[in-house]
Amino acid sequence: MEENRVCIEFESRSQNEGFARVAVSAFVSQLDPTIEEIADVKTAVSEAVTNSIIHGYENDKKGIIKIESTIYGKEVTITVKDYGKGIDNIDQAREPLYTSRPDLERSGMGFTVMESFMDTLEVESEKGKGTKITMTKKFS
Repeated sequence: MEENRVCIEFESRSQNEGFARVAVSAFVSQLDPTIEEIADVKTAVSEAVTNSIIHGYENDKKGIIKIESTIYGKEVTITVKDYGKGIDNIDQAREPLYTSRPDLERSGMGFTVMESFMDTLEVESEKGKGTKITMTKKFS
């Protein structure tokens, strides 16, 4: 089984969300995904990074977001980690339409979107220490 890994870190600035999408999709392209599969990955990464920026760091541009992507055979694991405020109640945060930032008119669909576009989604969080989202997707 072939393995390859890439790790990137960047500041929690909204303009870096596009960079994250492109960087991860370029890495995943070695698996020869369909256009739909690459769009799924881009969307999931975008949601995870946006959640880190808006909820984890509350738009503080000095936070760090780390993305690690690993390919095992025909599967990619993508981990998005921040060192922000953490999530009080992960089960509640994963409920469709729930948002901790109604003042920003957020839809509350971030985790639901990630879950629908990836094969698995795990969320780990510790108050005051940050959140780690791990997603996997299998390619044919």
